[in-house]
Amino acid sequence: MNFREIIFNNNSDNDMEFMPIVPLGEVEMEEQEKNDLPKEIPVIALRNTVLFPNVVLPITVSREKSVKAIADATKNGGLIGVLAQKDQNNEDPETADIHRTGTIAKIVKQIKMPDGNTTIFIMGRMRFEIEKYTQETPYLKAIVKYLDDQFPKEDKEFEAMIASVKDMAERIISLSPNIPVETGMMLRNIENYSFLVHFIASNLETKLPEKQGLLEENDVKERTSRLIGLLQGDLQ
Repeated sequence: MNFREIIFNNNSDNDMEFMPIVPLGEVEMEEQEKNDLPKEIPVIALRNTVLFPNVVLPITVSREKSVKAIADATKNGGLIGVLAQKDQNNEDPETADIHRTGTIAKIVKQIKMPDGNTTIFIMGRMRFEIEKYTQETPYLKAIVKYLDDQFPKEDKEFEAMIASVKDMAERIISLSPNIPVETGMMLRNIENYSFLVHFIASNLETKLPEKQGLLEENDVKERTSRLIGLLQGDLQ
């Protein structure tokens, strides 16, 4: 039951560390904010995680390409494209080694670490798809197409699915002595369906292709159905 082990644990590798945490509020984007998103953005590749909209990640960056991309983003509104690389053991992924669907993120805080690396806190904002790369050195830049979620309208079946997601996540949490009971209460009180699915998906320790598949799914009901399947597997 790996979901319960990852919520508060910090996984790391030689390049980036990350731990999904809850942002202060379920902050959805306004239409004007969506319209103002840049078409061309600097891009970084994460080694073994998928960033979902409205989820916050602290990431420690050491790759030179990533450091330069973040510096560019910081000077230009703090927005950066975040993509998962296909092979976590690839030390210097090229564009073909990176998934084409990712999440644009807002850099909300930067901390210079004693070892010389920089930790940034990024908050996912909206999914996107790479249309074409415009630059590969000294860091990646790309023109992107933003992806809207497709929500069902007044769908009782979808509401029942959301209730099932909450129930299963709470069951997994209740089985762990390392997670405070308040975590289950927090999940129960999340009202934004999209954020609920994204937060749980972020904390579910499953294979990266399965998480990437959730991110690439435009239909929120289908995304929720696939998440239920992963949670059921975690409970077995």
